[in-house]
Amino acid sequence: MILETDRLYLRKMTQEDYSALCRMLQDPDVMYAYEHAFSDEEAHQWLHKQLARYEEYGFGLWAVILKETDEMIGQCGLTMQDWNGREVLEVGYLFCKDFWHKGYAIEAAAACKKYAFENLQADAVYSIIRDTNTASQNVARRNGMKIVGSLTKHYYGIDMPHLVFCAHRSEQDPNQTKTKF
Repeated sequence: MILETDRLYLRKMTQEDYSALCRMLQDPDVMYAYEHAFSDEEAHQWLHKQLARYEEYGFGLWAVILKETDEMIGQCGLTMQDWNGREVLEVGYLFCKDFWHKGYAIEAAAACKKYAFENLQADAVYSIIRDTNTASQNVARRNGMKIVGSLTKHYYGIDMPHLVFCAHRSEQDPNQTKTKF
């Protein structure tokens, strides 16, 4: 286990998580910001990329497990992302549709932000979100992030504008309760 919240725990994904991961990555509603659901091969590549991130950085997107059922309901974590030629630490999240609008994304994302500040001693964390993905933008705002810029990603032959959100460690409330680690 990497970290724990009231209702969730986050851990590294393994090959055994492939089926649960496919429930997210192959759902067109979940993947609307990517403009397509992933194929089996793309889902395998996604999982392998996370496993490689764990080796290279010690973090990546982690499996989000609902304590109540021990079910993988999403993924959330930290990744290094390019922002116009600058590498930044990003809090990213993606959840199965059945678990939208229940507060799980903000619960996991806030825990990851705290992990970045407290464990990695990061000065800032970012979330890079498609300009049409208002639900994820709302999670970033609730996570204390503000828009600091934009970028356009070219994916599957499509220009996809994104907003760049950021929170700085110096702006955090030191009286917030600690996340369980």
